[in-house]
Amino acid sequence: MGNALFQKARETVALAEQAQAAQIDLCPIEAKQVARNALSSAFANSTVAEKEQLHDLQDRLDQVE
Repeated sequence: MGNALFQKARETVALAEQAQAAQIDLCPIEAKQVARNALSSAFANSTVAEKEQLHDLQDRLDQVE
């Protein structure tokens, strides 16, 4: 099944990126905050391999303005 928190983090980072690019109708600031919260939760409950991927997701999120 996989780590649901990890999946949620990936999804919310993608949504934040889409919101920033005006591809979807979400407030980019709020979408970024939701993604930050999801990343934090996922990081606390992930494997070493997942943590590496979460760092990459964090880097992507940092690019969202």
